[in-house]
Parts: sequence; structure tokens; C-alpha cells
Amino acid sequence: MILRKLLLTACLSLVVALSAFAQDDSVALTTIISKTSKFATNYPVEKVYLHFDKPYYAVGDTIWFKAYVTIQDHQLSALSKIVYVDMITNHDSVVQSLRLPVVNGVASGSIVLPQVSFMEGNYHVRAYTNWMRNFDPAYFFTKNITVGNTVDERNPVNTHISFTNSLSGGVEKIDAKIIYKDQDGVAYINKKVSWKVQSDDETIDKGKGTTDQNGVLILSFSSNKRGSFGTADLITDIDLNYKKSISNSFSLKTAAIPKDVQFFPEGGNIINGIHTKVAFKAISSNGLGVEIKGTVTDNDNKVVVNFTSQHLGMGMFTLTPETGKSYKANVTFPDGTQNSYDLPRIMDEGIDLSVSNTNPDSLNLKISSNPDFLQKFTNTRFYIVAQSGGVIYYAAQTNLHSLTYSAAIPKAKFPTGILQVSLLSSEGDPLSERIVFIQHNDQLNVAVNTDRPSYTQRQRVKMTMTVKNKDVPVSGSFSLAVIDESKVPFDENAETTILSTMLLTSDLKGYIEKPNYYFNHVDDAKVADLDILMLTQGYRRFTYSDIVYDKTPTIYFLPEQGINISGILRASNGMAVSRGNVHLTIPDKIYYKDVITDPSGNFLFQDLTFQDSSQVILNAKNNTNGKFMEINVNADTYPTLQKNVNSADNVANIDSMLTTYLLNTKKQYAGNRVLKEVVIKAKSEVKKPSHLDYPSLVGLSPQPDHMIDGSQLSGCNVLLDCLRGAAFGLTYDVDDFYITRDYMQGNKKTPVQVYFNGMPVETNYLNNIDPKTVESVEIFLNNGITNIGAMNNTKGVLVINSKKIPKGEKISLAELKNLIPQKNLITISPMGYAKERQFYIPKYTVARTAMEVPDYRTTVYWNPKIITDKATGKASFEFFNSDGKGTYKAVIEGLDIDGNIAHYVYHYKVD
Repeated sequence: MILRKLLLTACLSLVVALSAFAQDDSVALTTIISKTSKFATNYPVEKVYLHFDKPYYAVGDTIWFKAYVTIQDHQLSALSKIVYVDMITNHDSVVQSLRLPVVNGVASGSIVLPQVSFMEGNYHVRAYTNWMRNFDPAYFFTKNITVGNTVDERNPVNTHISFTNSLSGGVEKIDAKIIYKDQDGVAYINKKVSWKVQSDDETIDKGKGTTDQNGVLILSFSSNKRGSFGTADLITDIDLNYKKSISNSFSLKTAAIPKDVQFFPEGGNIINGIHTKVAFKAISSNGLGVEIKGTVTDNDNKVVVNFTSQHLGMGMFTLTPETGKSYKANVTFPDGTQNSYDLPRIMDEGIDLSVSNTNPDSLNLKISSNPDFLQKFTNTRFYIVAQSGGVIYYAAQTNLHSLTYSAAIPKAKFPTGILQVSLLSSEGDPLSERIVFIQHNDQLNVAVNTDRPSYTQRQRVKMTMTVKNKDVPVSGSFSLAVIDESKVPFDENAETTILSTMLLTSDLKGYIEKPNYYFNHVDDAKVADLDILMLTQGYRRFTYSDIVYDKTPTIYFLPEQGINISGILRASNGMAVSRGNVHLTIPDKIYYKDVITDPSGNFLFQDLTFQDSSQVILNAKNNTNGKFMEINVNADTYPTLQKNVNSADNVANIDSMLTTYLLNTKKQYAGNRVLKEVVIKAKSEVKKPSHLDYPSLVGLSPQPDHMIDGSQLSGCNVLLDCLRGAAFGLTYDVDDFYITRDYMQGNKKTPVQVYFNGMPVETNYLNNIDPKTVESVEIFLNNGITNIGAMNNTKGVLVINSKKIPKGEKISLAELKNLIPQKNLITISPMGYAKERQFYIPKYTVARTAMEVPDYRTTVYWNPKIITDKATGKASFEFFNSDGKGTYKAVIEGLDIDGNIAHYVYHYKVD
């Protein structure tokens, strides 16, 4: 299905015919090129990038961001007019989801972090379009967001934990050191702490201790079950005497011992007699690279290679394997532990592609085969194809006549970004493959000028930016964030930028540690490190064999031009109503529309525009026998939650890592809060409904693992749909909830048991419950001491508690009928476009008074709607500094109309 005609460069002129030999069952190179071009036209690649105002936040903050939706060569997309942004917890539950309108390829939005919905922790954001859901979700935009907390009076404890581990006689031992302090940095001295190590329903170890004079608690625990700590948590409860005990939970994933080393032969294989580059990547249990050194020995225990990692656990050595020999790598880790790994299987015969990317002007390709392969496949045709973004920029063919072939290809043929170079058989099957990074340093030139070299507090800043493509002014869409860098310190190498996303991570599967390192002040060492990354990372948006054999992806989701509402109209006997009328009204927009159902009773309202929380009324009364008809609305579908690929970036010690930011946030809230008068009257506490009201559930823990208050369901139309995103610790799939941790480990056979007012019900029963009647939802990740799991073959419990029905006056039958929902007239609240908030910009035009509240803003200015002038490439704006002194950092990102990328960082001083 051709969705949009795109101009693709299929470059048949680049085909170099080195031989006229052909085989009867071969596929012409021109066929591969034309089919690849057709594939790219029919299935264009969309990407999403979000530019955030800051790298991390605190509860109570607002996250500001701009979305860039691109297609093909980073051009702003006209394909999709809606982008979705999900805020997801560390337990893989969606806590907030936004639908944003895309205009000219961009959208801007914000996420408020209220205390009722957010707590301190590691979150991650994903963003995608409906069209992107047809392909691998590994290519959705994802970014970790760390959220600290200084306003949670329920938890006045700040912690910092560190681990050491050891392995002896099959027993894994972990020593933990925890520092307890209050929110002012004062140590909790001589406080009793009880702790346990918990993995699902199993308690691995437990104990008690007391903090010392520095607020430090040291504890040890062990297990003879290898790998048990990798999925376990350390849960501590500190007794603060005058308050109830405070609980903290620490993941032990980063403390577990296992480390891993993987080996990646260039081209994909190690072949006897062929000199081969072998890249490697060493990671610790937390997923981060760890530096190693080692040797490669053969089966006679002879050392043939010494190697050392060069960057983030990655490195490379060369090996020429001999016939009849096997090889292993002997690795030494920084902590002195050692391990041995077998190298990938060595092929007796084969052909291999290698690429040298050290020449700034050309790629040097080399095809190597060993004698056995040459003898068997002399005169056989092979193809070399190089593509970027689905577009073939180079293609050649040759017949095999010698052990090696070499060619130099000018880099000017290729765009900046990842290039996939493939050696194909004449049938179009990939034999060897290598990805390289082409860097032309052709990003847009951005210049920033301010009206002063330095500023004072609260002084007006007049800033002008000029954007050019080389020396030519350009018009484009840009966003600007100005932050007080002294309050928001961050490793620039670890940032997520438009360069690192559009050119690197959006085209690679798997986790990339410190992606901006490869674009931040590039030098020869970083170029070499980036080439090692290319050798160790996967790239498989499509394969040539699928294209040659016309294996195309199934399209389930079309590009959206607006909001759609669909459903089916049925008669009271359940039969679909053909040619029926359905009337739609959006009261707050004074909008109405009619549609006629198809022969199967389906109706569809397309390209609607309304804000989130808007009510939509559907009416089928204007039909013959309309009073006996029933409207059923299709629920929105959402992508399945995937394991966070960037979990290695999770921060274990948020309190200590964000100390500077959180101390400033505390001052900010202290200045903004006004205490209201509180009048206390003696009154007995009204007991709210809970699981403890039902004998079958009293065996559950008195405190649920997670609770959703009924007030948080405000605006919810269908309870099941809302809980799919709000149920912390649970994942919904098909017709049941599952404990997220088990689900991510592949256990999809043991669902969670749902209870409604003490009675077990099917999960789909939640569709029948009015969210307005719900008092609370309690989530238990284990069955406690109940036999619920044994009876129902379930694990975990989801409890729905209804509000107590107030006693009222008697009503008439007619009044009662009016309260009963009509099936032919329904009101729904579907997800609309998120309301756009305006970033607040104070104006300091008068002298500061002694009573004025201090300005502790960390995001000083945010502007997601900068459009540069086409003739001059300029845009100007002004704002006021906060009270912070030090260095302010301005980050400008964006794209021009031709898809050229801009990323620029500017600093100025405030005294």
C-alpha cells in the first residue's frame, strides 16, 4: 500500500558492473535496488525526538518538551498529525499518557508532576506515532527521567546506598552500606532498622541493625542460589520514634555479581585463514560498560592475542584463525575476578566483508574469502550494497576470482549517519554485513548573540540566534531551553540530544551508554570509539532477503490525521444495524456530525479535534426503532509495554545525586507555600472501605503495595482502560493483568486475581463498574497468607472497593428510570489533545523589595516555537534571569525545512 510518494535516490548510476557472469537463479542487482526503493516509498520510516528543558526533575515540577516528528532524511513529517507521549514508572506502568497534535512536523507539551501521582524514582518517557506501531517498538523514542522529591512529608528520609559483593564456594555475598539523613542533611543517629531481601514471594534474607553516629548502617546478606539477587530488592524500615517507621526499597540488580562479555566478528563470522577484526563489549550487572583486559588463547593454551578495552568496556583485536584450532578469551575485570569465554564458532570456509573508516574522505571496503570457499564458488556473482535510511546510495557487483577484493568509495556519496554495507549473494541473501558511521559535520551553523557579555540577577536578557546552512540563512523550527547550570549539573556526554537521537540511537537496537559522547567536541579518539560501537551494536530495520522475496510488514495502524472515534451499532437482539444513523456532539466545541453505519454496523468519526476531558455524546435515537438500539464504542489500543532499554541509566541514589537540585527545589517550595489556618475539631475518623472488610482478603498484607485513590479516577470513563495505565506494578495483556516483573521475564501464564467488593470476578467485569463509584483500588504483588493463588492459579491480587452508598430519600419510578443510562445515547470522555500550557516568564521591571519572594527557578526560559526568518535566518527573544548566580546554559535544537539538524550550546555568566 503506497501511503505517500517520496523522492528516493535509488542511484542506479552507482552500480559498477565488474562482471557479466550471471546465474539462472540469480536476482538482478537492479531488481534489489528497485524493490528497496519501493519498500522505502511504501513503508517510510518515521522518527520522534523530544527536546526537554532539563535532564531531571522533582515532584511538583513541570516537564516542558517539544516533539520533532521526522520522516526519511530527517525532514519534518507530514505523514502523522498525532504524537503520543507516555510517562512510565520504573515498574513499567504508564502513569500519564498524552495525545498531542502535530503541526508541520512538531508539537509541544508538558507533564506536571503532582505529589498525588508521582513519587521519587526513575521514570522513562516513550514517544511514538500510530504509524510507528506497525514496526519494531525498539525504535520508539525513549529517555530516562529521574524524579526527586523534597515535598513528601510522609518520607523525611534521604538515603545513599553502596554495595560490595563476593563469591565463595557457590555462595554470593553482598555487603550494603546505607547512610540515613533527613532532608536538611542531618544524620539519623542510633535509629533501629529492620530489613529484608525480597524476590517476589520469597524472602531471601532478613535482619535488624542500628545506625551509627554518622547515620550509617552496614549489613550483609547471602544466597547460594546463583542469580537470585538480580531480581531482588532490599527493603528497609527505619524507626524514627516519634513517627511511624519509614520504608525504603533498593534494587539489588546493580549489586549482583554476574558480568558478561560478548564478541562480535566484523562482518558477522570468524573464518579460517581470514584476518578478522573481533570487537567485544563487557558489561557489569547494571548494564553499564566495564573496562577489561585479557588474552586470547588457542586449544594448546598458547597466547595469540592480548587485548584491552578502549571505551566503556568496548574494544577490538584482530585474529587470523588456523584450521583445526579453537580459541577462547580469558578476561580480567577491574575487581580482579576472571572468567573465560569461547569465541564464536569458526567457519571452515566463507567470505567476509570488512570496512576501514579511518580515511576522512573514503570508505575502504575489502572482500576476503579463504581458499576452500574460492575453489567452490569461483566465478560466482556477489553484490555489495550500501544503504542509509532505507535508501541505497551505492551498489556494485563482482564475480569471485581471487582471495581478496578492495575498493575505495568516496564518503561524499553518503549522508551523515549510520550506513549499512552488505555483501549479498546473487539471490539477494546477506552473507556479511557491517555498519559504519558517516560524519560530514554538516549540521546547521548556529550563532547566538546577547546584548551583554554577562548579567546580574533578574536582569533582562536579549538574545538573538542566527541559523545558516553553511553560509545560507535558513528557515526552520527550533526550541530553546535556558537553565541555571549551577543548580542543574549534568554530564554532557550522557545527555540525549537531537544529534545523538536522530543520527545514532533511533537507528540502533539496544542500550547506548552516554550517546552524546560521540558528538560532544569530536576528536580522533571519539571517532575511533564510535567505530567500535558500530561493530558491537545491532541494526536491522529491514533485511534484503525479505525485500527480494516481497515479505512486507502487515499494516495494522494507519497514519492519523486527527482523533477517530469508532464503534458498532446493534439492535436490542444483538444484530448489527446496517445503514443506521449515529449522531456525534461535542458540547464544549459546539460541534456535531452524523455518520451512517456500514453493512456490519460499524461507524467511524474521523479527524476530530477536541481537548482531553471533553465529553463526547453519541446518539442513535434518530433511527427507526432507535429506542431499542445500543451503541458500543471501540476502546483505544496502546502499544504493549516493553522492558526499559535504558534501565542501566537508572539512578540508585537519587537523593545524593540530585542534592544540589533538590536543595534549591526545597527553597523554591518554601518560598511558594503559604500555610493555611487549620481548625481541629474532635471527630471520630470515618473508616474507608478496604480489603480488610472482607474475610476472604484479610490474609493479604494490611498495606497494599500500591493504592489508587478514587479521586485519581476523575474523568475516567471505562475503569478497565484507566487501570491499564494506572495500576502500578501490573501489566495488562489481552484480557488479564500480570505482575510486571514476572511478565517481563516471560511468565504470561499466571494472571492477577481481581476482587470487587470482596468477590472474585473476571478482569473484563471491570468494564461494568462506574469509576465514579470506586473508593479505592488496592494492588498486592503477592498473595500474602491467603490461598487465593492456589484456588485460582493466580499470583497477586487487584482489589476494587466501592464507595459506601449514602442513605437518601425515596424517588419515583420515573426518576429512577432517568438515572439509568440509555444504551442508545451515551456520553464518553475519550483521550483528547492534551491542554497546552504556557511557560511562565516573570517580568522584573521595578526594583526588588525586601518582602519579595526569592526566584529560585532552574528553567529560566523555555520557548518551543522559534521560527527563524527565511531571508536572514534570525530569531530574537528576551527573558529575565532568576536570582541564581553562576553559569547559565542555553540549548538550541531543531530542524530546517530540508531536514538539516541544529544543536548548539551557549553559556553566559550571571553575577
